[in-house]
Amino acid sequence: MDNGQNVNTALLVMDTHILHRLDKQAADAATASLQKAIAAARKAGLPIIYVVVTFREGLPEVNYANKAFGVLKQNGGAMGMEEPARFPPALAPQPGDIIVTKRRVSAFTGSDLEVILRSGRIEHLVLTGFATSGVVLSTLREAADKDFRCTVLSDGCADRDDEVHTVLLTKVFPRQADVMTVGEWTERLKP
Repeated sequence: MDNGQNVNTALLVMDTHILHRLDKQAADAATASLQKAIAAARKAGLPIIYVVVTFREGLPEVNYANKAFGVLKQNGGAMGMEEPARFPPALAPQPGDIIVTKRRVSAFTGSDLEVILRSGRIEHLVLTGFATSGVVLSTLREAADKDFRCTVLSDGCADRDDEVHTVLLTKVFPRQADVMTVGEWTERLKP
């Protein structure tokens, strides 16, 4: 029975290249949850879209006034460049997965994500990533404003600040998305 969870749905796996910034226990737990979500999405035939932030050599996309990325430019720029995105081996994209390069915190900013979603008639985004207070928050806000239906997988995202992570998942995100665990989501994918 189709419950609307897998029709025109894509799984977004965002900013896994910064997973190493979490403490080991949190990173391991998040990796295990994401592996389950990715496996379930593959089994259901859902598109899996990996999102990474990358800049060109010399960081021409970065303004010194940008509080998040300006420090990179001041320090000579060591983030990403145009080299292939690095993914933790346990979460590496597979043939057929889509990799989107963004230029800011939101997965939409400076990327072709919206073109890919509209071309694929994707209407429902399942969000995962690091950090909850960064890419997940920014992407959710923008996706909701663009009229996408959204689900956030609570154990498929993490943040260095546990309190902020919890507040976002319990008080902020439910205003614009369904928030559930990977286990709850995978159950809904079953026929």
